[in-house]
Amino acid sequence: MERRDDDILDLVGLNCPLPALKTRRALERSAPGDRLVVRASDPMAALDIPHLVATDGHVLVDRRRDGAVLIFVIERGPGRPPA
Repeated sequence: MERRDDDILDLVGLNCPLPALKTRRALERSAPGDRLVVRASDPMAALDIPHLVATDGHVLVDRRRDGAVLIFVIERGPGRPPA
């Protein structure tokens, strides 16, 4: 299966809780195995997005910083684990 380019979600300039909410919504619209690159400038995203990824059953493939911008590479999992 050929892998398409990762989708990029640019959330620079948005403040908590919008980066986490918009990331969740984008992941819900994607298929399992798809990758999403999230760019955010809100310092709380450093905690919120990894927490969302773990809670919703996705995989945090990479996380890095480019100046003031946090960059997360997320692979969509099968969905939220059972409660």
